[in-house]
Amino acid sequence: MDIAGLVKGASKGEGLGNKFLANIRETDAIVHVVRCFDDENVIHVEGSTDPRRDIDIINMELVMADLEMVQRRVEKAAKALKGDKKFQHEVDVFSALQKHLDGGNLARTFSCDEDDAALIATSDLLTLKPVIYAANTDEAGFADLEHNQYYQQVKAIADAEGSQVLPICAKMEQDIAELEGEEKLMFLEELGVEESGLDRLIKCSYALLGLISFLTYGKDECRAWTIKKGTKAPQAAGKIHSDIERGFIRAEVIAYDDMIACGSVNAAKEKGLLRSEGKEYVVQDGDMVYFRFNV
Repeated sequence: MDIAGLVKGASKGEGLGNKFLANIRETDAIVHVVRCFDDENVIHVEGSTDPRRDIDIINMELVMADLEMVQRRVEKAAKALKGDKKFQHEVDVFSALQKHLDGGNLARTFSCDEDDAALIATSDLLTLKPVIYAANTDEAGFADLEHNQYYQQVKAIADAEGSQVLPICAKMEQDIAELEGEEKLMFLEELGVEESGLDRLIKCSYALLGLISFLTYGKDECRAWTIKKGTKAPQAAGKIHSDIERGFIRAEVIAYDDMIACGSVNAAKEKGLLRSEGKEYVVQDGDMVYFRFNV
């Protein structure tokens, strides 16, 4: 989901803020693109490049929105407490979180045990969502990240809150997107990278959310499916259709790298690289799977 940039006062409804905040609430994670380059031809809404300020503006709007939700949660729990003392712990936890947020801190930096973290997770707070800071540099800044002061500012913020930072160069990504095949590989080699920033962002996002992909194949198509890491074969089959999960017999699996090395699925089969796996098999990232089932 691509969400337009928030502005100051978004938590109070400024600049369609309520709509944008509602959109963010629907996501599993946030990719926060931060400007890390100077260019007088590219206008900055604040008039200058300052990654720390830009991050603070967005984070404070999210914190203010969360603070409003937590205040309501405390009030609701306090009201319920009058009739049932079991709500005392909920009042205590969210009151402590309210104080944390009131200090301008993010919910994900709030220190608590696993049980309290699970309780807080029921509130669907914006600053509880995991974040990847995408530091958008220019070509020169991307080539020397160690001395790129803007990137280093973003990295310091990400490190402090336990988030991830990913350097990208939107200009280079635009150039990469226009290339294909060998020409694309040569360009990436010239840049000193193995894959595009978009590919790195996808992998980083998958890892952050604990996701993997497996492939299904047939005569006419090959399709990728996204599942949680640790998913067993029958449940992976259920992503395709509930009937396949219900009537699961076995999964015929070929590792993607084996298929590529052999040149085709049939060639991989001829070399004995196809495995028959049962109900307890945990599907791996890149598995090519043909499900056998009967209903």
